[in-house]
Amino acid sequence: MKPDIKYCPGTLAEGFETYSSGCLRQVFNAKKVSHILPFESPQNSEITAELFAENRKRISISGVQEKLSLVLDKNRLRLAKENEQGTYILKPIPHDLKKATQIPANEHLTMQIARQVYDIPTAANALVFFKDGLPAYITKRFDIQANGYKRGVEDFATLAGKTEDTAGGNFKYDYSYEEIGYLIQRYVPAWRVEMEKYFKLLVFNFLFSNGDAHLKNFAVLETSTGDYLLSPAYDLINTRLHVADTDFALSKGLFADDFKSIAYRNQGHAAQADFVELARRIGVMESRVEKLLAPFLERQRKVETLIRHSYLEQSSKRAYLLRYNTKRNCLIAK
Repeated sequence: MKPDIKYCPGTLAEGFETYSSGCLRQVFNAKKVSHILPFESPQNSEITAELFAENRKRISISGVQEKLSLVLDKNRLRLAKENEQGTYILKPIPHDLKKATQIPANEHLTMQIARQVYDIPTAANALVFFKDGLPAYITKRFDIQANGYKRGVEDFATLAGKTEDTAGGNFKYDYSYEEIGYLIQRYVPAWRVEMEKYFKLLVFNFLFSNGDAHLKNFAVLETSTGDYLLSPAYDLINTRLHVADTDFALSKGLFADDFKSIAYRNQGHAAQADFVELARRIGVMESRVEKLLAPFLERQRKVETLIRHSYLEQSSKRAYLLRYNTKRNCLIAK
């Protein structure tokens, strides 16, 4: 069954039955690409399932969720062939999670809110649909340049020297966000500018209940001059729609020690004072903290608009908005 399209499946702008020109420029190099993939979903096609199984053997992107490598061939998306460099990552509906069918729309919405409302650099992304109407999330690889050159990317598990062999199965969670800040100071020459981006991303993850922001979901990206900056944000999702997780993915939470503000101890969630203290510790200039926090403390009408335009089911839209309002109230507390 074809999906009912009223909003651009990329930007969520109103009045589109397919991708808007803005989405096509950002995600698909201005080529006229259909929002319908040229194959059935793996759930409903054994042939597609076999093709996906073969494709998964070749993709080098880490993570639990199934990821497929795609290329844009003229104006048509297809699976990457053997020894062919994929330029897009496709994430179909995963297995064994609550409200699994909502995950592509959830990630797409959360990424769009980050970029459109809070001006957080994100990997270019959109929703796409299989022939049978099932959704998938697609994102353009930011490490592959137009000429095919692959830029260096290092996630923060690597920068922290943590692997499953050296730190056990929980290696990507056994850390604090304060300690990631110190790694940014160490490995990023322009760290004062990049630290503000990192700080905003942390506040965003808290506000939008992304409880899976672990070490491998932050990375640095090689520049044309050979040094490193923070990569665009990726894998942003409201995990509370699917699992009863904690506010922070990292086991130590915000701080390397056991600091918690009075408001945190009273309400059981981080508050404004906790993020102000974190900013101080990781080197964000004191004069900048209030300005960086302000957009997250204010009620953002565009958040509500994007939720309404999203491809979540109505019950998930209500739950998403409720979580946003609840966490914003926590953040406002001092």
